[in-house]
Amino acid sequence: MNILKTIHIGILIALFQGPTILSQEKCDTSLLKQHLTTITKREKARHFANPEVLDSVAAYIYSEFEKSADTVYYQTYRANGTTYRNVIAVFGSKNQKRIIVGAHYDVCGNQEGADDNGSGTVALLELSRMLKGKELQNRIDLVAYTLEEPPFFRTDYMGSAIHAKSIEPIKDQVLGMISIEMIGYFSDMKNSQEYPLGILKWFYGGKGNYITLVRKSSADKFVKRFIRNYKKSKLIKAKKFAAPRSLPGIDFSDHLNYWNLGIDALMITDTSFYRNKNYHKETDTMETLDFAKMAKVINATYQVLVCY
Repeated sequence: MNILKTIHIGILIALFQGPTILSQEKCDTSLLKQHLTTITKREKARHFANPEVLDSVAAYIYSEFEKSADTVYYQTYRANGTTYRNVIAVFGSKNQKRIIVGAHYDVCGNQEGADDNGSGTVALLELSRMLKGKELQNRIDLVAYTLEEPPFFRTDYMGSAIHAKSIEPIKDQVLGMISIEMIGYFSDMKNSQEYPLGILKWFYGGKGNYITLVRKSSADKFVKRFIRNYKKSKLIKAKKFAAPRSLPGIDFSDHLNYWNLGIDALMITDTSFYRNKNYHKETDTMETLDFAKMAKVINATYQVLVCY
């Protein structure tokens, strides 16, 4: 009887703890630093005016994806007469339904762009390593986008716009999309966190010590389930932010192009310029980032993904 009680209690605990942990894979902070060094420490910035640098970064991402994925390929296109590339890695290719996880690897200007969005890019590389050989219930596509930043932001030349358009014929097979946009900057200092509306500080606090899961007010079941399980994992302090799309900042990344197609999507972010004052500046370097917390963000993302 005591044994049966123990089993029943164990089952109840598992049910209330959130998503089942299917793998003990963990993000490696030393690899995060290695990848980020390779991507950010370059003579020229990885922006649209330096296509040779973007090609070099794309090749590095490809080579890392190739170590783990079922399939890796470039999605090549031309913008204003120049060739640019998305890099796509496929896991669980036998499955029909898919989840898209994306991050852009370009920067805005003459800067290293460690948080924006080197942090999202290296998250894809670590997710790729962690997903290697895993038995998945759904296909997972990791997509490294080019040309998210100005002057191509909100144009048809955004890498994510190109990718979203390419999957439009099969969008009913897409469960949802996750945009990883700046996940490396945290602060426990008072008033380190700002908001588009001052009143939000009363609800979310004044310290930038959490990760934010951003969704539209009208989000569907994929996003709601992802956020619920992400928070239940308790691997990183996380807060949900739901708002109409008209609120400044809520669609300031690649998920906007999937929203435009009616695909359920969310953004995982440290809130960008509402917290990180190095945003779009030369001071956005890897030395300003918290790799331990970044790894926790990635671990939580991974654990939710493999439970779908």
